[in-house]
Amino acid sequence: MRCSAMQVSRIIKAPRAKLYAACLDPEMLARWRVPDKMTGTVHSFDPRVGGSYRMSLTYQHPGSGPGGKTNSDTDSFTGRFVALMPDEKIVEIVEFESDDPGYAGAMTLTTSFEQVPGGTNVTMTFEGLPPGIRPEDNEMGTRQSLARLAALVE
Repeated sequence: MRCSAMQVSRIIKAPRAKLYAACLDPEMLARWRVPDKMTGTVHSFDPRVGGSYRMSLTYQHPGSGPGGKTNSDTDSFTGRFVALMPDEKIVEIVEFESDDPGYAGAMTLTTSFEQVPGGTNVTMTFEGLPPGIRPEDNEMGTRQSLARLAALVE
């Protein structure tokens, strides 16, 4: 059964434009959109509506995590940009590369940026989370990623 939707937010002390740009810069993305104990690699990146990217997250110490979705220590996925609203919202369709049916299917990831006192509220909303991904694990990894983003831009 799929989790219908979940979201994670964090207020980051940076302007919306800087955060939006960090989401569309492959070097920045590889540094922040990774949970703790993993590293990110962006293999290809075309940041336009209809454009796509391919990214891998790899455990820093193979065997130390629960195992990857693509192979024993890596999660690889492709994303397609379906909406880009500068400094407001990015909508992506994400699909994991896996033979496990628990990770199959497309998930919609919406990242929104709302100006609030003291900074920007960044909210990542996941719709259609694959059943093989526990919502609590996705939430924890997303919180860790948003903390990395904050550390890079604040």
